[in-house]
Amino acid sequence: MDMIDKTRKFVSEVLRDEPSTHDMSHIDRVESVCIKIHEQEGGDIKVLRLAALLHDVGIVKEHNEGGDHAEYSAEIAREFLSRAGADDGLVDHVTSCIQTHRFSRGLKAVSIEAQILQDADRIDALGAVGIFRSLVSMGALRALRQTIGTVKETSMNAYTQDPFEGFGDYMENKPFKIKDRLNTNTARDIADERLAVMHTYLEALEIETLQL
Repeated sequence: MDMIDKTRKFVSEVLRDEPSTHDMSHIDRVESVCIKIHEQEGGDIKVLRLAALLHDVGIVKEHNEGGDHAEYSAEIAREFLSRAGADDGLVDHVTSCIQTHRFSRGLKAVSIEAQILQDADRIDALGAVGIFRSLVSMGALRALRQTIGTVKETSMNAYTQDPFEGFGDYMENKPFKIKDRLNTNTARDIADERLAVMHTYLEALEIETLQL
């Protein structure tokens, strides 16, 4: 089993019961978009795929303890890759990509691989998938607050009394700001297509809710 397969198996086990939208399907989509962007923008494909697979592996710890899953993921990735026999240069490159991937932290990605990972992760918050993920995430965050008391400070719109209001606030503060924060032209082209889907949906949602 090569390093990519070992990593995929490890991450799928860690995220097996992940209740929010940082689950294995998200990981697979981010990896796929990384590969698509890489075809146009270049970079080290092995670094990209490993970083994509491991970028959210710390989310379970965040749910249980609070804190920042990007930092947790980088720590877990470093330990896993070192035990798996990866050389220090590869480990350092992958973990640096993971540390800067998170939208809400606003950190600058320096390497092309880190920039592509940022872009791919952000693109998964757009389009039909982005709408689906945002609604599932709101439900999961509400459930986690109710069951174990965890509150995600960077996602307070998930806890509004009126879920329509919370959803609208989320859309204005994340998806519609994503394109301006993308690093690559390839990612911006993908974003345009997906944002068109979101605008169409929101227009229909506004019409239907006004009829209540």
